Amino acid sequence: MSKNKTTNQLWKVLGTGFGVAVTLGGTVGTGILRKPGPIADQLANPYLIIGLWLLVAAYALLGISTVLELSLSIPKAGAWYGYAERAFGRYIGFLVGISSWLGTVTALAFGSYTFSEYVGILFPFFEHQENYVAVGTLALLWFFHQLGVVMAGKSQEWLSGIKALALLAFIILCFAYGSGGMWYETSASPKGLPLWSGIMTALLSIFYAFDGWHTAAYFTEENADPVKSMPKSMYIGVISVATIYLFINIAILYVLPLEEVRHSKLAAADAITLLFGASTGKWITAFLALSIFGILNTQVMFAPRVLYSMSRDGLFWKKASEVNAVGSPSFATHLTVGISCLLLLTGKNLNERLSDIATFFFVASYISGFSSLLRLRQTEPHLHRPYKAWAYPYVPSLLLFISVLFLAGTLIQNPLSGIYVLFFIVGTYVLYRSLFTSKKPDF
Repeated sequence: MSKNKTTNQLWKVLGTGFGVAVTLGGTVGTGILRKPGPIADQLANPYLIIGLWLLVAAYALLGISTVLELSLSIPKAGAWYGYAERAFGRYIGFLVGISSWLGTVTALAFGSYTFSEYVGILFPFFEHQENYVAVGTLALLWFFHQLGVVMAGKSQEWLSGIKALALLAFIILCFAYGSGGMWYETSASPKGLPLWSGIMTALLSIFYAFDGWHTAAYFTEENADPVKSMPKSMYIGVISVATIYLFINIAILYVLPLEEVRHSKLAAADAITLLFGASTGKWITAFLALSIFGILNTQVMFAPRVLYSMSRDGLFWKKASEVNAVGSPSFATHLTVGISCLLLLTGKNLNERLSDIATFFFVASYISGFSSLLRLRQTEPHLHRPYKAWAYPYVPSLLLFISVLFLAGTLIQNPLSGIYVLFFIVGTYVLYRSLFTSKKPDF
């Protein structure tokens, strides 16, 4: 294939290593270091806590088999958008695509602001300059991704590798110097309704910590040999994430007693501080900053692929389908980073509200994906499927049911978001009817 920007085609240069790296980079973030404290406060039983992490890991592992069927039978950039558009038509595709993209744009803004807060802790010179640091961070990532898909892919592999090594070192230190923590205490977990309420709250937290298990699917179109490498990369990636999450939880609970972990806002930092003193806390802060930077790098890479794919199908402005001379969807990247910077300038409060709404749409994307597989099996039984989901229709149906429960959980936790979501759906329908039903946009 000619690598020329006039072709508007993405390069098929990514492989197994990138797929594993982007799964790690798009999933492992601050959640695993922050969530053990609140979860322990809800449940107070290490065996129950680990059991719930195993349950959500199983959900992600089963989800991979479903996403693989979709991504290999519909090998388009943009993941959930492409599947929904094929299964349910152009408006549902537009709704899923634009909500997926805007959700990531919001996550970019909020994540870069959080990154800037950690930078301020590490380097006091930048304290109280959060917006400037956040915009500068996004500008740096924007510049880097203009260098091309090959450079971006390699950077993701390096960042994920460093992150995995740092987490491994944390786990080893906890086991080497810990003294038993919660594992040696008599558990006093709640019973009855408080127990079930705690389980639901914990499951939602764990579910969000696993968000990103499907990230490699955004790049199927750019995989040099997707049928061969995608199953390996996605399963290895998810199993690696699940293993890291389980051992980090076990390690934290091996260091901290219940009364300390349940009041901890950053359990990993508290564990290291307890073992080695207050001066070591900055190492965890540095790791948090690195983790967030790795996720931002992943988001700047995959979010433009959604716009690129929508534009190519006539559901977004034509210019977003441009691919530069080094294989990156250039204008879509400009737009993604630019809107995130504008959101930063509106202030943290709005970003937090938008982040809550984005969480709803991320879960809704899972529902659209599992629904798409079930529908396509009915409407296109002869579609070439190099990989088929496990135990159809039982596994996809089970995943759909669980995802609907999680979506209901997000609305129960934040009912006000439902009103904003309703306005968003009405707004996107009006936009779709006015701009994308009569002709393809050419501006």
